[in-house]
Amino acid sequence: MHLKRRGWYQRDIAEAFDVSEAEVSRWLARARDGGPEALRAQPVAGRPPRLSPDQRRSIPELLRHGPEAYGFRGQVWTCARIAKVIEWEFGVRYHKDHVGRILKDLRWTPQQPIKRAIQRDDAAIQRWRDETWPELLRRARRERRTLVFDDESGFYLLPGVVRTYAPRD
Repeated sequence: MHLKRRGWYQRDIAEAFDVSEAEVSRWLARARDGGPEALRAQPVAGRPPRLSPDQRRSIPELLRHGPEAYGFRGQVWTCARIAKVIEWEFGVRYHKDHVGRILKDLRWTPQQPIKRAIQRDDAAIQRWRDETWPELLRRARRERRTLVFDDESGFYLLPGVVRTYAPRD
């Protein structure tokens, strides 16, 4: 209101507060109808949260123990599993879709695990890249040959990669 009284355009006020011009228009209308008090923060309408702020903040610590600590098989956190943990720990039932919103607020996001073989030997891979591969390239060029990579694929009815929730870095 102060800036508008000083002659600022709505466009400039919107830019100064990093909001849309429509939002500034709503602010000015609210102030015209209800006075400057109408611009003060209002309590959010709706049902009060069933988890206290402390309980909500403790969810990531509970999840850091891992799914197997709660009797789940595998190291994957899903919204349904996390909903069960919240119910067991706090006695509060949430739908799995709502758990996704809670996790987003806590900066946990769905993540794809890195696909790596258990028997992977990083040192051997580096040696192959540094020593064997350059020698193969030199030999192929010398013999005027083309290197072709061939891969075998298999089919498995169960998905090998799943999403799990983890803190966003």
